Amino acid sequence: MVRGKTEMKRIENATSRQVTFSKRRNGLLKKAFELSVLCDAEVALIILSPRSKIYEFSSSSIANTIERYQRRVKEIGINNKRDDDSQQARSETSGLTKKIEQLEISKRKLVGEGIDVCSIEELQQLENQLERGLTRIRAKKYQLLRGEIEKLKEEGRNLIKENKELKQKWRGMGAIVASSSSTLSSSEVNIDDNDTTMEVETGLFIGPPETRQSKKIPPQN
Repeated sequence: MVRGKTEMKRIENATSRQVTFSKRRNGLLKKAFELSVLCDAEVALIILSPRSKIYEFSSSSIANTIERYQRRVKEIGINNKRDDDSQQARSETSGLTKKIEQLEISKRKLVGEGIDVCSIEELQQLENQLERGLTRIRAKKYQLLRGEIEKLKEEGRNLIKENKELKQKWRGMGAIVASSSSTLSSSEVNIDDNDTTMEVETGLFIGPPETRQSKKIPPQN
């Protein structure tokens, strides 16, 4: 007798549903046992009936098998995360590599290399880029030159100011030296007016040469 194909849907008749549950439950438990013995596999099977009655089978221990299952799921999750991170890193690296290659091509074109295959539009874009770059470079150069000129002008003004200060100091020192010299000359030639006599040696004499003597001449009033 050929068995017909069972339609996969809920059995509406409660009695038939209960009978089918009992038969297939026993067959499932038997298959789990055979799998654990024949293949040396760790098998854990839990069945809850429509009335919440528990049927279970385990080749070792339900708790140990569940713990092993959870640990393995965690490891798989970590590995999957690592794989995702690695895949993302590879994608980013590939994108950066392409950008670097494009930049290298653009750089070579800017210095006039590899432009044989460029169209007129691309050459025009390169020319515009070079002109904008030259404009910025010249502006920066003029800015630096203006800064250097202002710096030199400031140094020149400082030197002129220092020169003036040194001249003023030199003039002040010359006046002090002249004043000191004048005071010294006056003190050397000063004569005390209170002296009543003054000796003056003269070459006039009366008598023979051997009787030449110095004479004191009184001061005239």
